[in-house]
Amino acid sequence: MTSLLTIANWTILIGTSLFLLGLSVSSFRERQVRAAFMSLIFFMVNALFWAGLILTLNTFQTLNIIIVSLACLFALTSFIRFFPGKPHGRDLAKAKQYDERNNMFARNNLKHHPKLMEIYYARHPENRSIDQQIHQKPEFGEKEQIYHDKYTAPCYETAFEYLERSIPLSTGKVAEQKISIDPLLFCKAIIDISKFYGACDVGFIRLKPHHFYSHNGRHAANWGDKPGQTHKTAIAIVIPMRIEMIKKSPTSSVLQESAQKYVEAAKISNILASYIRSFGYPARAHNDANYDVLCVPLAVESGLGELGRMGIFMHRVHGPCVRLAIVTTELDLPDSLIPKNLHMKNFCAICKKCADNCPSGSITHGDEPYSRNFRHWSILQEKCFSYWKTIGSDCGLCICVCPYTKPNTLIHKFVRFYISRNPLNQKMALFMDDLLYGRKRKIARKNLKKIF
Repeated sequence: MTSLLTIANWTILIGTSLFLLGLSVSSFRERQVRAAFMSLIFFMVNALFWAGLILTLNTFQTLNIIIVSLACLFALTSFIRFFPGKPHGRDLAKAKQYDERNNMFARNNLKHHPKLMEIYYARHPENRSIDQQIHQKPEFGEKEQIYHDKYTAPCYETAFEYLERSIPLSTGKVAEQKISIDPLLFCKAIIDISKFYGACDVGFIRLKPHHFYSHNGRHAANWGDKPGQTHKTAIAIVIPMRIEMIKKSPTSSVLQESAQKYVEAAKISNILASYIRSFGYPARAHNDANYDVLCVPLAVESGLGELGRMGIFMHRVHGPCVRLAIVTTELDLPDSLIPKNLHMKNFCAICKKCADNCPSGSITHGDEPYSRNFRHWSILQEKCFSYWKTIGSDCGLCICVCPYTKPNTLIHKFVRFYISRNPLNQKMALFMDDLLYGRKRKIARKNLKKIF
């Protein structure tokens, strides 16, 4: 019995010590000083505790048996996959289409088009007052904004100008001769091409009416038009953002990173759409300010992740630290194989870290709001966008503080797996995330010296 206890003690000591030491080293490499320091303290306390049990084994054998038994029992039960009740799926059978004219980017553009402005506010008088206040705020790139930098601001402005000029590339001539394809092999080629050009994940889904905007709203040229809905399949493309840039939130570093990844998303989706057209099948790329479809529902329903409390897509590996693009086509391609439920929604329900840190108070602490005939997380976009225009950045603090915004290292892979097992693990993981990384993040008063 004593020898078995000794082996058990040493096994637990070595296993837990290696994990905590690995966490400390990983945190140091990620430049998370607090997490590295706290992990090192836990490592030393853990080592002293189990070393003490080993040294006093003969004196406190009964106590040692109880502690080791409880530790082993906890370790075994913590990996049991159990979430009580049935998964709360969203009933989208009666979902209403979203009107892009209600999007804050579209509403912000109205001040440049007085005729369209009067048409819109005649239909939505409830939005006139708040929009007028937002219209009076400085535009992105103007020196009055908190995080304006005269040397770097032109960079993201030029990036978005490039995106505007690249819109014609989203559509194009379809090859006259159709080439027969094997759907499964063609999907594999699409995944390989997308990842070759910089995507981290790709999903396929059959298009449904609620995936399309009811009306276009971003550009005066097609304002109020109904998007064509003849395409059958959507290809969701996920592009990861650099965590080290997002961790500088809410400074202009976030906007620079966001703009760069929108450029990458446009590049990938435009190339992919053109590739499909070369086989003789119509295809259209949907990227920044050039959408007929809603990216987030398509990415979620294709099985690439879930919808987070902050109202944006959370990827199964990179969390909310991603950007999306979509390619739609008349090709009839098979849907993605839906992976196991990661229960990210369950974690969002208890975490609320994004809501606690949101500077504009745009994120709810409550349950999923109800709109467009179904329940789903959404934000108060007027508050969020107004704050963006005040600071001159797209903030990203909710993405920054999210526990899923971590590098894809072995340690964090294990934690994501651990979180997906049961509610107790999720509560423990949230407690540890708050302890290691902090619950509240201090907002920088100005840009860091190194923006890029």
